[in-house]
Amino acid sequence: MPPDIHLVRLPPTSIAALFRNEVLPGGGLRIGRTDADRRRRLFLIGARRFCFSPAEEERESGFLPIVSAIVRGDRRNWALSLDNPFVARNLKPRHVEDVLIETLDDAKLALGFFNFLSLHRKFDHSTLAFCILIVTLLESDLFWPASSVLQSLLLRPVAPTEVCGSLMVSRTRCGLSSTSGFDLLIWAYVQNRKVLHAVRVLEFMKGHGLSPSVRAFCEVLNALLGIRRFDLAEKMYGELVEAGLRPDGSVYTLMVRCLCERRDVDRAKVLLAEAEVNGLIYSIIIYNILIHGLCKVGKVRDAIEVKKSLATKGFNADVVTYCTIVLGLCKLGDVYAAVELIEEMIGNGILPSEAACSRVIDGLRSKGNTEKAFEIVGVLGKHGIIPNLFAYNALLNSLCKRGKLNNAEDLFHRMEKKGLIANDVTYSILIDSYCKSARLNDGLLLFEQMVDKGIKMTVYPYNSLIHAYSKLGKMQKAEHLFTEMIGKGLSPTVVTYTSMISGYSTVGDLGSALKLWSEMSYRAVSPNTYTFTALIGGLSRSNRMVEAHELFDEMLELKMKPNEVTYNVLVDGYCRAGNTKKAFELLEEMVQRGLEPDSYTYRPLISALCMSGRVSEAKQFIDDIYKANYKGLNAMCYTALLHGYCGEGRMKDAYTVCRQMEERGFKLDLVCYGVLISGICKSNEMQELAKVLEDMEKRGLTPDEIIYTTIIDSYCKQGSMIEAFKVWEKMIIHGCVPNVITYTVMINGLCKAGHVNKAELLCKEMLVTENQPNRVTFGCFLDFYAREGKMGEALHLHSRMRYKFQANTVTYNIMIMGFCRCGKIKEAVELLAEMTEDAVPSDCISYSILIYEYCKLGDLREAFRLWNDMLNRGLNPDTVAYNILIHGCCAHGYLRNAFELRDDMMKRGVLPNRVTYNSLVQAICKIGNIENG
Repeated sequence: MPPDIHLVRLPPTSIAALFRNEVLPGGGLRIGRTDADRRRRLFLIGARRFCFSPAEEERESGFLPIVSAIVRGDRRNWALSLDNPFVARNLKPRHVEDVLIETLDDAKLALGFFNFLSLHRKFDHSTLAFCILIVTLLESDLFWPASSVLQSLLLRPVAPTEVCGSLMVSRTRCGLSSTSGFDLLIWAYVQNRKVLHAVRVLEFMKGHGLSPSVRAFCEVLNALLGIRRFDLAEKMYGELVEAGLRPDGSVYTLMVRCLCERRDVDRAKVLLAEAEVNGLIYSIIIYNILIHGLCKVGKVRDAIEVKKSLATKGFNADVVTYCTIVLGLCKLGDVYAAVELIEEMIGNGILPSEAACSRVIDGLRSKGNTEKAFEIVGVLGKHGIIPNLFAYNALLNSLCKRGKLNNAEDLFHRMEKKGLIANDVTYSILIDSYCKSARLNDGLLLFEQMVDKGIKMTVYPYNSLIHAYSKLGKMQKAEHLFTEMIGKGLSPTVVTYTSMISGYSTVGDLGSALKLWSEMSYRAVSPNTYTFTALIGGLSRSNRMVEAHELFDEMLELKMKPNEVTYNVLVDGYCRAGNTKKAFELLEEMVQRGLEPDSYTYRPLISALCMSGRVSEAKQFIDDIYKANYKGLNAMCYTALLHGYCGEGRMKDAYTVCRQMEERGFKLDLVCYGVLISGICKSNEMQELAKVLEDMEKRGLTPDEIIYTTIIDSYCKQGSMIEAFKVWEKMIIHGCVPNVITYTVMINGLCKAGHVNKAELLCKEMLVTENQPNRVTFGCFLDFYAREGKMGEALHLHSRMRYKFQANTVTYNIMIMGFCRCGKIKEAVELLAEMTEDAVPSDCISYSILIYEYCKLGDLREAFRLWNDMLNRGLNPDTVAYNILIHGCCAHGYLRNAFELRDDMMKRGVLPNRVTYNSLVQAICKIGNIENG
């Protein structure tokens, strides 16, 4: 027999008495039983007949009354009673289920007991216990406590079918017929965004012959529409209607919406008619949904007919009806019909929405009827329908997007006259347009005006200005704005960082670009495709292809899709690096990703093939692209091929390409002719030049300063100064102004021809124009004086160049060569020291000139000293430098040193040539070792 239960003071012999309506001896708790209670207990005991042996049944039937007595006793004694070892050891979820069924008459008591076990004893309730309590609470109209218990149950990893099964058993054991537990479960799943679980509940109910409430079905239907599972919503509707569910107005409204979303407006009309026949339409909402669906599929005229029929059905069109049709008409381009509808609305006292007004104004603007747009804005303003500023900003933005900046400025001034105060959006629109139209100064003035007027500053005007400065390569100004922006508490966006990184990458400042890249991560700003592309482009242009490709791989790992520009900068980078194989692999990958190559993809590939001597392959590549009918092939691609042919002197092939261009519909532009003329001049085919210039004239093309300079340079190099001056005069007659390079080319030709006085006159002419002589120009005179041995004049000019910081390695080499020619080697060596003093880097040529002179004088010791000095400075000697010293060693009998230099030459990867071997062979033969020679 069980031990005493202290709080209820039940003697061991009193267990049977618990089944009778009597007071127990010793003042114990009296527990009354109704006939219903007895029937329920008999049901419980009978239900367990197959679970226990007779002895176990006896113990079970004795234990449950004890627990029931505790529950119905004083709640303050629950803790002590339930702590009794016998109760604590034997209390199982099935006992709690039975107790909960026994307390159907007191739902609050059942809830208190259930929560007490959960909170104070961490009792693991069964799913059935939860469900029994839920239906008990619902039966007592305690909806929110029932909802709370259900939410606790759903926190467990329990399947919808298990909950449904337990609810079914609960209904049976509690003798209830209501489906409110299922309705609550559906509601809970929908609230927890587990719509498909709610669908499974509906399917369970249908399978067990139960019907959900219409409200519960609406919950599921609305949720399915929310996740765009229109197919499932339609399926559930059909099945449940077939099972006997009678739709109400809400169900019809949702199903009309569902069909409209599926663009099945004809069936939506049928369903709406069915709702009308059943008298289940209580508001205009269902009509507005149909009107929206009709407008969505372009059947605006049908939507207008529905609107017209509303009055006959007892409804008046509202703001949603009108605005939906207005937007539909604008989408079809019938903006004037939309204007009429707006006017009708206002006449009926209905105020249109901002979206509808903006769409109409934008539609009028796109039709070119700006005056009507202004008129509508005025009308709307008088009625106080929308803020005039909103409408003006919309119109202003539209004008700016269409490139009509002058009209936008007029509109901005009209706003001021009307007393409208422009806001941050107004200024941001105009500043952005100024920046995109290369009117940066106007954008800055407006930005300063914005600051002076105290208008709220946002990130957008800063982004526009930073982008403009970065595009121009003015990174100091961009950086100043960037710092100022952060100082004002504005957080840079991915657009800000992308502009800055792109700017730094373009000017070659990769250190700053990479620093900003790291800063983005620190500030938790995620890069986009454009950010990656900007940095990849910078790395590619700096020939850091390993890092560029690593960044590209990182981009792919982040599931970020590269665009055409991303591939183009990588292809260009690999082409610059001479890795055409990898470049073509990227082209293939690009096409496989569905991206379309363009001229910026093809041109570097063609140029790379030409530069590596594979011009015929480049031609075949162009032919393949043309035959495959790919887009992107243009005159620039053919120009790259012309560069290749002209560079190799294959002028006949170049002329063939020009003819083929025209046959394929590509016009020769000025750049193409420039390349062709450059090739003609290099090949000295001056007779063809006249034909090409005549052909240009026929096409209405006039040579520019680059073409004229190329021709003048060619004549100067040939020494034909009369022809050069003829071209010069023709250039001026055609209104083409000579530039610094043109002047320098002419001065160089005159100096080379010995006409230094004429060259000086031309140089003076330069000084009165905007073309100031540069170091190359002065270098022409310097070279003349040095060749003529006029070192005094040369030294004077060189001093002036040093003073103006125009002296460089080339001018110093000219001076060194000049002194050496005059036999003044000491002065030449002093110039080498002067170069170091002026921080002008010496090169291999500087040393080679001096080494040659010392070898000629037989001073091999000094020659080797200069050689070692050159190596110590990190300069790499070329074949000419090696040949000079090897010849010097051979000429003066230092054959061993000569061969050591030959070996060193090979180790450094400098290839000996015929001159190298001639010097060695002659030296060997000279000492009589003809066999070895």
